[in-house]
Amino acid sequence: MDKKEFKPYIPADRITPEITVTSIIIGVLLAVIFGAANAYLGLRVGMTVSASIPAAVIAMGVIRVLMRKNSILESNIVQTIGSAGESLAAGAIFTLPALFLWAAEGKADKPGLIEITLIALLGGLLGVFFMIPLRNALIVKEHGELPYPEGAACAEVLLAGEEGGSNASTVFMGMGFAALFKFIIDGLKLVAGEVSTSIKGYAGEIGTQIYPAVMSVGYICGARISSYMFAGGVLSWLVIIPLIVLFGENIVIYPGSVPVGELFASGGASAIWSTYIRYIGAGALAAGGIISLIKSLPLIIKTFGGAMKSLQGGKNTSQERTAQDINMKVVLIAIAILTLLVWLVPAIPVSLLGAVIIVVFGFFFAAVSSRMVGIVGSSNNPVSGMAIATLLIATVILKATGAEGVAGMCSAIAIGSIICIISAIAGDTSQDLKTGYILGATPKKQQFGEVLGVVAASLAIGGTLYLLDAAWGFGTEELAAPQATLMKLIIEGVMDGNLPWALVFVGVFIAIVVELIGIPVLPFAIGVYLPVQLNACIMVGGLIRLALDKLKRAKEEKEKIISDGILFCSGMIAGEGLVGILLALFAVFGIDKAIDFSSKFNITPAFQNIGGLVLFGIIILTVLKFSVWKKESKK
Repeated sequence: MDKKEFKPYIPADRITPEITVTSIIIGVLLAVIFGAANAYLGLRVGMTVSASIPAAVIAMGVIRVLMRKNSILESNIVQTIGSAGESLAAGAIFTLPALFLWAAEGKADKPGLIEITLIALLGGLLGVFFMIPLRNALIVKEHGELPYPEGAACAEVLLAGEEGGSNASTVFMGMGFAALFKFIIDGLKLVAGEVSTSIKGYAGEIGTQIYPAVMSVGYICGARISSYMFAGGVLSWLVIIPLIVLFGENIVIYPGSVPVGELFASGGASAIWSTYIRYIGAGALAAGGIISLIKSLPLIIKTFGGAMKSLQGGKNTSQERTAQDINMKVVLIAIAILTLLVWLVPAIPVSLLGAVIIVVFGFFFAAVSSRMVGIVGSSNNPVSGMAIATLLIATVILKATGAEGVAGMCSAIAIGSIICIISAIAGDTSQDLKTGYILGATPKKQQFGEVLGVVAASLAIGGTLYLLDAAWGFGTEELAAPQATLMKLIIEGVMDGNLPWALVFVGVFIAIVVELIGIPVLPFAIGVYLPVQLNACIMVGGLIRLALDKLKRAKEEKEKIISDGILFCSGMIAGEGLVGILLALFAVFGIDKAIDFSSKFNITPAFQNIGGLVLFGIIILTVLKFSVWKKESKK
């Protein structure tokens, strides 16, 4: 469609409700819910999922179906506010848990709630305000050139309003089923959450987790990405771990403190994984992030240049409702105030030099992120690569200027956190503004909505991180926190150089080999880092998606089946995440022991394993029920 001839769904001269009490309340609730759920998921799996479409579906279900209001732009504001929570959580959990890890090691004090909240808030607000001047250049002038896949898909969901009730019920059913399954597994502990097996005389191990959210990640990502992650897990657990045990049985290998054979005898393959494989995985992840950034450099340079060029001649003087942004003077003043706050607020360990780094890199990566998500989508936006590059440069600069030791490390992670959040929020804001452009929303009202979502999610993220740390701790089997652990290792490596570099470089060269043979590095590297049982569960979800993709049905019918499955799985991720937060509360207050049926009734591990596999089969059946069988029952 020619962008000059583009007409939005709601014409510019028509005024309909947008920011209302209803849209704010529902949007804020979804921002907190999806923010907390994605924080839990990201810390477990190392990946987050977009909340825009589930938020849009829920908004349509509540506003159009339950409240009987025909207000598509009100629903759009709900998803705008709601999706900000997921993006802010993604940026925060990739970096901030490093501060908790240092506190656990006795190197630094645990970050305060105010510090976490302010880092998240200032980073989120900078992400929104950095993107606003780019809206006319990227969203309007390049309409038809930049597809913004998630933003366009979200608009389609909202336009398909007549199906809002059915779609919303699918999301809610996913939430309900996953909440029940999670409570049975980790609350009542009636069945095992993980089933593993090993070969006698061979140190490798294979198995699967039973969790609905983990399987849902595989379904949403698809078989291709799932298989790359699973391949990485197979390499770690069935190749590298057996080799380490075979060749190092009677040898103490740094960073271990006992012979490898003794370590394996006491803790099995998991002990070898936590002592050695995580460093190999960290090397692979770091190399993967940098490789993805290098591959994107031509596009990044072209993107930034194009954005700046468009921006010079892109000032929109139109008074039409659909062309009104927040006043540019307000935006510039807000950016200046936020930058000063980053420097002057005592709770944030960032110097004036750090604040300058944040503004320079923040605006650059906000522009890059805003345009790149328009081309390749949010899921392929190399946010972690940008964060790694920023951390490396910031840490080197800080060390060169005398900011060493714990203070320098904490300052570096604060800078990296704010940059990571800026990149994530700028990408999310771009997708949401594209949705609004298609529907005919008022841009400045959406921008206010983004600010509200950032504020709500910022107030919740600190408590969420504290709760999860108190319940299980970061860097554990329950919450591996792969990206945050990687950021911690990078900063420590630059500051004091006592990493097991041999293991890190093994991971680096594995990543290079994988890149040379044409396999996407980041999903493979995440697979190397994470437990194989988790990767196997993701692979099951990918195989279900593959089976549905292969169905011999009409194109529209198959797309509806896949879409229903994605909505159900999105609901399952939210449902499990919320119960995960609830169980963390139980663990903190000691309620978890009172509801632990496995201890009360002496349920044997064999029975738990069988029960776990049976429950896993039921989880798979529910996905089929609300996707392919749901469609068949309608025919």
